[in-house]
Amino acid sequence: MTVFLCGFMGCGKSTAGKLAAKKLGCGFTDTDDLIVRTFDMTIPEIFAQKGEPFFRSAEAEIVKSLCGKKVVAACGGGAMLNPDTARAAVESASAVVFLDVPFEVCYERIKDDTNRPIVVNSTKEELKALYDQRREVYLRHSNIHITCADSPIQTAEQIAAAIKK
Repeated sequence: MTVFLCGFMGCGKSTAGKLAAKKLGCGFTDTDDLIVRTFDMTIPEIFAQKGEPFFRSAEAEIVKSLCGKKVVAACGGGAMLNPDTARAAVESASAVVFLDVPFEVCYERIKDDTNRPIVVNSTKEELKALYDQRREVYLRHSNIHITCADSPIQTAEQIAAAIKK
């Protein structure tokens, strides 16, 4: 039972994902954390030294490596942008869950996060445009859609309930 969580930066994939994994009795991982450990570099260092295409390629390989494992995996905000990654996740996972959070909520959570190169290098307006573009991709590549208006605990309960159906 592989459950991939997707959504914009700051939507709560890691926070709710850890709680959902406990409710489902399985492990939890964050693809960004796996990339950082694999390359022993921070995400900003990877973007600066190797570039975003390299990061996206590594992200795709990590997502594919998780397919078929008993885990809830928080995917980086851009993971489902790669059609091959999205297809692998959808075809081999129990679920790809889109955590749909309003832009303003995400923005408040990420606006001062220096560990997110895209945030550091973008204006609020550019991030909103990115959010709108990515939201359509998340909707297309997920088979469960959760509107997150509640606490992380309630979101985790919604994820677990949807998976158990």
